[in-house]
Amino acid sequence: MKTKILVSACLMGHKVRYNGSEKAQISETLQRWQQEHRLVTHCPELAAGLSIPRLPAEIVAGNGKDVMEGNACILESDGTDVTGHYQLAAWLALRAALASDCSAALLTDGSPTCGSEFIYDGSFAGQKHAGMGVAAALLREHGIQVFSDNQLMELMAWVEERENDSM
Repeated sequence: MKTKILVSACLMGHKVRYNGSEKAQISETLQRWQQEHRLVTHCPELAAGLSIPRLPAEIVAGNGKDVMEGNACILESDGTDVTGHYQLAAWLALRAALASDCSAALLTDGSPTCGSEFIYDGSFAGQKHAGMGVAAALLREHGIQVFSDNQLMELMAWVEERENDSM
């Protein structure tokens, strides 16, 4: 059975990032997987009703898991608390992944939603630290393998190993 992968819409060239940009990572492999109907393109923030453009948002005093547990918040650069919107975004990403039988996700690093290796520290000064965004944390908690946009080679190897093991 072919592995299904939830992929951040901005990585597939959709201009859905907070500033209206994209972060296209379209490789030969992603194009092939798209033709094979393996990819489920999804923007959790748009699904949760956030607009384009929108103010930058960062997790304050924790990481995505902390936000989902109610122990940290997500603020926009003007101080507006948007925690609830981002929690909804995480649940909608999980729903999209489960509804499509995705066993992996390829997400945009640094995002308060999709970051899987690093997030910003909440100071809006460009300071990064290790951590996951809300969707990445929730997906991983539910057994979905999460890869950052910098880990396409690792994702390819994981898919190949998984599919070879199932033969």
